[in-house]
Amino acid sequence: MVELKTAASIDAMREAGRVVAQALTAVRESAAVGVSLLELDTIAHDVLRAAGATSPFLGYRPSFAPTAYPAVLCTSVNDAIVHGIPTDYRLRDGDLLSADFGAELDGWVGDSAVSMIVGSPRPADERLIRTAERALEAGIAAAVVGNRIGDISHAVGTVCRAAGYGVPHGFGGHGVGRRMHEDPDVPNEGRPGRGFPLREGMVLAIEPMLIASGRDGYHPAPDGWTLVTDDGSRAAHAEHTVAITEAGPRILTAL
Repeated sequence: MVELKTAASIDAMREAGRVVAQALTAVRESAAVGVSLLELDTIAHDVLRAAGATSPFLGYRPSFAPTAYPAVLCTSVNDAIVHGIPTDYRLRDGDLLSADFGAELDGWVGDSAVSMIVGSPRPADERLIRTAERALEAGIAAAVVGNRIGDISHAVGTVCRAAGYGVPHGFGGHGVGRRMHEDPDVPNEGRPGRGFPLREGMVLAIEPMLIASGRDGYHPAPDGWTLVTDDGSRAAHAEHTVAITEAGPRILTAL
């Protein structure tokens, strides 16, 4: 069931989204050679505490997961696509890090992700991240009243495929509200004009995931959470929580 949010609810979600943006900014500023993924999780947790917010990630256990998620931040490095669990791994020069974070404030959730390069960048990684961001922008631009979910999916997938990148099937965006994952699903590929109609008050997490090699294959890592590329190629992830309004899409997880 798709829940339509009131203007007041969307304003409240914006405050949760602001906490998400602050945490991801702090993570980006702190992600340097020698810093551990657990240290980044602590930094993100500190932002939550300072804002009086809680984590929708910590303790989350969907049907596919062997255990409850043990952190507030997802840290996916190099060939990890999404859902990477923070460990004592220390970032190395040239690592590609995707950080995914959520916050719950006053009963409303925000969810966002960014990808970044630690230390010396590789041009191929910079292009991969730029394309993920462009795909996200295209998806957001399609999130308007009168369009359908397929229009968002088509916009995202077109940018990814035109650049020669793979798109992992079965993983994409979703509705957001009182819970982190609500209806409807928002695939990263689709046919325009198909799917659920977009209406004022819908709030969606739009999140392109790209695989550098152009292949789509992935598999779970031994931890049961992290998804890694089948061929060892690098991946990038970008995400915003977006409200559909009569005035156009409103990004709720920007600073």
